[in-house]
Amino acid sequence: MKKRYVFLLVLTLAACVRAEEVGEVSTAFVLIGANHKVVVEAYDDPKVSGVTCYVSRAKTGGIRGAVGLAEDKAEASIACRQVGPIAFTGKSLPPQEELFSERMSVLFKRLRVVRMVDRKRNVLVYLTYSDRLIDGSPQNSVTAVALGQAVLPR
Repeated sequence: MKKRYVFLLVLTLAACVRAEEVGEVSTAFVLIGANHKVVVEAYDDPKVSGVTCYVSRAKTGGIRGAVGLAEDKAEASIACRQVGPIAFTGKSLPPQEELFSERMSVLFKRLRVVRMVDRKRNVLVYLTYSDRLIDGSPQNSVTAVALGQAVLPR
């Protein structure tokens, strides 16, 4: 039984994709604590080397933001680009798969990035949105990466 939990933990850690912060700008001065800001983070697609997604989102400052108790706004924007030769690390790509998920509040609110495969057009579509346990947000952003001559795995 313990081996099963260790295996699940290793699988979860392996699937975790970490954001690399590219930069940030302050949007409002806060007297105590950090300023409110917009951050830009880069995420490399773990199954498609040569594709990086850039997500910009609001981060709440102040004392609550500094200690992780603030709820960030649901607005986010995404742009994914080919940054090198495209290669697929797995034998197949599912039609839809969540790539990244990051907490936006202490409880229940997450920013998510999902990859969808448009086989007809040979394109990868990336969608970002936020969700909440009780009610999600319809605010979203979408981008697409044309694969050109790269052949999608089945």
